[in-house]
Amino acid sequence: MGLSFMNNGWLWLLLAIPIIIYLYNLANKKKKKSAIKFSNLGIIKKASSKTIKRQRILFYIMIASIIFLIIGLADPHLPLKQAKEGVNVVLVLDVSGSMQATDYKPTRLESAKLSAKVLLENLEENDHAGIVIFESGATTAAYISPFKEKVISKLEQINPKEGRTAVGDGLALGVDMATSIPNKKKVIILLSDGVNNAGVISPEEAISFAKEAKIKVFTIGMGSDAPVVLGYDWFGNPQYAELDEQTLMNIASMTGGEYFKTIDDKTLKHVYEQLSEKIEREKEPTSIKDYLIAAALLMLVIQLYIRYGRKMIIQ
Repeated sequence: MGLSFMNNGWLWLLLAIPIIIYLYNLANKKKKKSAIKFSNLGIIKKASSKTIKRQRILFYIMIASIIFLIIGLADPHLPLKQAKEGVNVVLVLDVSGSMQATDYKPTRLESAKLSAKVLLENLEENDHAGIVIFESGATTAAYISPFKEKVISKLEQINPKEGRTAVGDGLALGVDMATSIPNKKKVIILLSDGVNNAGVISPEEAISFAKEAKIKVFTIGMGSDAPVVLGYDWFGNPQYAELDEQTLMNIASMTGGEYFKTIDDKTLKHVYEQLSEKIEREKEPTSIKDYLIAAALLMLVIQLYIRYGRKMIIQ
């Protein structure tokens, strides 16, 4: 995206500039012929050369002023590097019973919260952030907001639940939250350590919602290399934490995101630090109208100074 104009109808006036210049030069030629016909040629060369030069400079300063003014009125916009559109970033966190496992220190959930806090602290000023949590169902933990410190406060208050894992519900609610503020780029970061075994919306349905809304979803899987025992059933058999990497990989690949596997709190923190750099931002079309109008006024001031300055720059 390059230079664009919000009121491009004004640009038609630029077509008059060459005509004005042509008429000015034509008038000067006629005036010069008339002066030569009725005056002494030597006196003209001596007296009028500086005057002609001064008038020509003043004329072109006036033309420059008109050009700046016309372009300014057309309200040009440039995608300036320092001005960037904000991004809606929604964190979707698994808070099911398996997130109380202690293979990540101090627990999986607390490690996820600490790492997510790093990401929130690294977001840009114009970014909005919100949090969705899911277990047997999904709910909002922090409404999407530009006030990242409030979102972090809500993040710190999240506690583990005893429910199952509704990945589809969590992602669908994340899509709903990300699209609640329009006209901004949208990103979801979904973290889970389990298998989708609850909820009313399947991961496949949630993926279609994300694709329709053009939301890129990054997924993070939590799971140690060694089996992690979560508890024991009625018969004394161990219950292990299971990570469905395939579902998380499908979510990421089908929405244009990326999947990350973590095995401990250190790798998890590193992933969130990487994600801060992977969130893409678009250059924002920024109006430069005021600069051009200021340039037009500056040209007028220069012209007045040359014409009426105390010593007159050009005699």
